[in-house]
Amino acid sequence: MDAGHLDRILTAVRSSGAAWGTRPGSERGAALDRAGHALEANRDRLIEVMASETGKTIAEADVEVSEAVDFAHYYASLARELDAVQGAVFVPSALTVVTPPWNFPVAIPSGGVLAALAAGSGVVIKPAPQARRAAAVMVEALWEAGIPQELLVLVDVAENDLGRQLVADPRVDRVILTGSYETAKLFRSWRPDLPLLAETSGKNAIIVTPSADYDLAVADIVKSAFGHAGQKCSAASLVILVGSAARSERFRNQLVDATRSLRVGYPQDPVSQMGPLIEPASGKLLHALTTLGADEEWLVEPRPLDDTGRLWSPGIRTGVQPGTYFHLTEFFGPVLGIMTARTLEEAIRFQNAIEYGLTAGLHSLDSDELAQWLDTVEAGNLYVNRGITGAIVRRQPFGGWKRSSVGAGTKAGGPNYLLGLGSWQPESGASSSSLHLRGLEPRVQDLIESGQSSMDYPAFDLVRRSALSDAIAVATEYHQAKDVSGLGVERNIFRYRPVPVAIRLSEGSDLPDLLRVMAAATVARSAFTVSTSIALPRGTQQLLKAREVEVVVESDEHWLSRVRSRRITAHRIRLIGGDPVALATALGGTPDVAIYSGAVTPPDGSKCCRSSTSRPSRSRTIASATRRRSRKG
Repeated sequence: MDAGHLDRILTAVRSSGAAWGTRPGSERGAALDRAGHALEANRDRLIEVMASETGKTIAEADVEVSEAVDFAHYYASLARELDAVQGAVFVPSALTVVTPPWNFPVAIPSGGVLAALAAGSGVVIKPAPQARRAAAVMVEALWEAGIPQELLVLVDVAENDLGRQLVADPRVDRVILTGSYETAKLFRSWRPDLPLLAETSGKNAIIVTPSADYDLAVADIVKSAFGHAGQKCSAASLVILVGSAARSERFRNQLVDATRSLRVGYPQDPVSQMGPLIEPASGKLLHALTTLGADEEWLVEPRPLDDTGRLWSPGIRTGVQPGTYFHLTEFFGPVLGIMTARTLEEAIRFQNAIEYGLTAGLHSLDSDELAQWLDTVEAGNLYVNRGITGAIVRRQPFGGWKRSSVGAGTKAGGPNYLLGLGSWQPESGASSSSLHLRGLEPRVQDLIESGQSSMDYPAFDLVRRSALSDAIAVATEYHQAKDVSGLGVERNIFRYRPVPVAIRLSEGSDLPDLLRVMAAATVARSAFTVSTSIALPRGTQQLLKAREVEVVVESDEHWLSRVRSRRITAHRIRLIGGDPVALATALGGTPDVAIYSGAVTPPDGSKCCRSSTSRPSRSRTIASATRRRSRKG
């Protein structure tokens, strides 16, 4: 393929995507349901190609096909919901590029492709070079289901100038990436304003306290650390033993025995429990498999099992110290480090010291320890008395915090994922005849009343009704912890957590939109700062000052100058009006800041339009085992 051929593909898929996006969500949903049936019918082909191409064991590959099927049917249901939103109209992206990894060669590519199709976009998928055949079989199955070939195209381009042309092309509306943080940073260096939705790296730890069920803890640690040879972004790379758990010979002997008992081999052998690396170990992974840091010792020393450099026995090192190379670095292979902590509080500090926040685990039967951990740990998927890999569509939506998540996206396989794959336009509703602020907490009432004299009635009514709508949304959804699956034998809790946001009202935008967004942030209990191009009403100024909210009145030029000089430190910016491209350029395309620049939408919608207003929260999935496990011995 040359540059001209790629250019023609992008033009054709964008055109097909624009037409596809005009079809109702029910029609797109029906197409995805057919795709799910086609993936199920091709289970044997998909398992075979994953095993032969990427070294997936049969057990690992089988559940991956099931996940792909789940993505199809779940996103089909979400596609239908997009048409039912009141107060805002969803505008699909015309062209989405999906750039998946090799470690989940079917589930993750299909998840990205199916989500984009469900949202009404044309899709170009560029598979990882190590998993191109698996992606091709998956795409072929979707074509067999009736997804038009001009709507979904696989391009097998090298990761060179053509790869850059694909990602950075201005006709691309969205890029869905699952890969490393470094890859996200590279993509943004090519195009600073790239609308990038990325699930990135993880350096994940499981804490074990003295109150844990050691038998269960060992089983979950070994599965989490060495499943697929540790080549999962959610894999356990660290175990942090608290107090007497660090001195338990029983625990260590069981961990050693379970690790050495793993059957390591190629997937051609159906009894293999841990397969090979995708490529010969090199770089930092080879270093982790062969070199100890100061104070570290091998509890189980990893060894190459053949001359390919791909097949290694699993390894465990002890004596990993806080702040060291192994503590903070992701290795993506079958090597586990053990740290010790005097208290649970100290263990949580070690767990949170990592710049990623993808998955985290706790093994404890103490309810107070559980509550302390849930309130302070920094990760997107939290697992209690369970393994920390293997998130399940709808039941355990997947996505992280900090540098494990890039862009204004939401958790894959969760209820909000399609919302970021397009834009939202306001749909005005009828004004009411009431001026009351009943139903709003006093902090929100005071904020709206502070600006009432500076708004005409329609503007005031819109802000008032919007805040009431947000209050309902918060009370019924965003401040509720819900187990939508309700399995009984285990709990899978989905909850939101408020995060700080910098709000910018740009030149040419109006006070009501700013009050609308500030009210939403207040309802959500998110801390915020304000930069505004217009002077605020005196009452609003005094109120925000009393609440210690930073307010700066400045021009767009001065605002962007502060952004360029890194005097704006927020990780999320809500831009009202203005130029999001100029803001992204001023930020240098950094993946560390998410920009929310959609139109401010009116009330009376479902969670879809409310989420597009300010997005003040981060979601977490908590999975815990409620079944009781007996201790042996």
